[in-house]
Amino acid sequence: MRMARTSLYPEQQLRRRAMGWAVKLKVNPEQVQIKRLPGKWGSCAPNGVVTFADDLATEPEDFQDYVIVHELLHFRYRDHGKQFKAMMTALVPNWRQLERESRHSTERQTRRGRGA
Repeated sequence: MRMARTSLYPEQQLRRRAMGWAVKLKVNPEQVQIKRLPGKWGSCAPNGVVTFADDLATEPEDFQDYVIVHELLHFRYRDHGKQFKAMMTALVPNWRQLERESRHSTERQTRRGRGA
């Protein structure tokens, strides 16, 4: 089973990971897209399309989980209120630390050059 996972392209692995979380969260995105998203790691559109940055596929799995869960929870909670944060904590206990470490827009490119 491990061999099948490694034969996938990183973007395919990311999509599979996102769909696994969608099942766990009991949400049903219309579509999961992987594409270039300068300045952010993911987005969730009102039409049910979830998009993840293509370079997220090369980040550590715990960080991928943070971004995936964050975006998929928007199917249940449109804002980042108390319920959203409580679910994030239940599902990704270290999400606050991961959020602090997340790299956005130009900072993301700058930090990558330093090996972060």
